[in-house]
Amino acid sequence: MTNSVDTVNRMGPRIGSDEAGKGPVLGPMICAAVHASPSVIPDDIDDSKRLNASTRRRLRETLESHTAIDIGTAVIPVTQIDDPRTDMNTLTLNGHIAAIADLDGVATFNGTIVADASDVSESRFATRLESRLIDECNGIDTIALNHCSIEARHGADEDDPLVAAASIIAKARRDEQITALAKEYETTGPIGSGYPSDQKTRAFLRRYIRTNGKVPACARRSWATVDDIVESIEQSSLSDL
Repeated sequence: MTNSVDTVNRMGPRIGSDEAGKGPVLGPMICAAVHASPSVIPDDIDDSKRLNASTRRRLRETLESHTAIDIGTAVIPVTQIDDPRTDMNTLTLNGHIAAIADLDGVATFNGTIVADASDVSESRFATRLESRLIDECNGIDTIALNHCSIEARHGADEDDPLVAAASIIAKARRDEQITALAKEYETTGPIGSGYPSDQKTRAFLRRYIRTNGKVPACARRSWATVDDIVESIEQSSLSDL
């Protein structure tokens, strides 16, 4: 990956956070945080979207087996994503915070935290992240937090090694979840990648809904993709009468 000069020069312990699975119609969203010195992150770390599944798995194993790298994760299930009382920006923010809170020693951390901003406003995401950390990170030391540098940037997974590492962890674990769902729904599969643009995923939803008369539990019922498919099936049924 191409590191910014600023990132390369900051070699002290840092935290990077990112998420995977924000847009799919199937399965949960996974958030991850990585706490380490950039110097221990493998050189071939990159934004997970640029890597194939086997490379993500290999890098995930390398990261998770390194004794100087601490990893925290959080799973945002479909039921939370579909909750009408929340929104995706809030869910993503909460996921980043939960992943950071899952790190060992976060209560006394006083270095730099960099998040891949999921809000259109980088500054708003950073402000919301900072305001929630004390409440969510198991009594994080206020003095330590005051010495933290908290940043949120679009595309941070492309130029920050800690955020890129978090991206790989999140995406690899999301891949794992999709593999498990494929086995669970193998009688009506294949389920595809879970993304709305994937014709295999759309075909799976149509098959499942026609066969069972309901939306599968792994699908995000609040997504327009599901509404479109349900409406199409209902219209088809009416025309058959």
